[in-house]
Amino acid sequence: MLARIDADASPHEMRDPFDIGETLTSLARLGAPLTVYPSLGEPLLARIDFVHPEEPQFTLDLAGELPAGRATFVAALEGDARLQFELDSDWAALPGTPHLVPAVFPDTCLVLNRRAVPRLDTPINGSYAATFTLLNKQFEMPLCDYSTGGVGLRATPGEAAELYIGRKLKSVRLQLGPALAIVADLEIRLLRPFRSFLLGEQVQVGCSFDSIGMQMQQNLERLVTSGRG
Repeated sequence: MLARIDADASPHEMRDPFDIGETLTSLARLGAPLTVYPSLGEPLLARIDFVHPEEPQFTLDLAGELPAGRATFVAALEGDARLQFELDSDWAALPGTPHLVPAVFPDTCLVLNRRAVPRLDTPINGSYAATFTLLNKQFEMPLCDYSTGGVGLRATPGEAAELYIGRKLKSVRLQLGPALAIVADLEIRLLRPFRSFLLGEQVQVGCSFDSIGMQMQQNLERLVTSGRG
């Protein structure tokens, strides 16, 4: 059982249906447990059984009966983060499957990120990309997020076939919005496949900075502190 996010914590809001859908899909793929707090009664456990690939709908697999009304859902995310959202429904089960209950995407989710280094998500449509050469091939991958400690990239399965955890990427040009580009060496620390609603099968590539110049580090720190690209 996971506790709800404290009222005095400082979570950020996730409102984009695309981001919400990808997060729920990741929880479904991992079979991650959700703690459900109904408005009345004791909390119970659930997991996400299925996320519709095109519509903002998903199916819950409930370990118990959820009374009608508002309920709060809490799940653990990667990086010691926590997700929380609320839904209001009659929680009617699908015919013949009393433990499977349809639901719609929440309008908003709270995300409490406990990483030691603040991380900024990049806009879906923006000038955020990583460009580098590997094995005499040119790569350009969109940035998912960035911090003073590293960046997250999004790769196709074909691009990810050239990558492995521990691989060093030299002289990577990172375009961080329209006003800032830096060059740094990266080390791959995470490879995680996921399915995008718009792009299909993708791979998250988490990288830490292996080498970065002092001036570029200072520029990055100013960008992260300001929270603007």
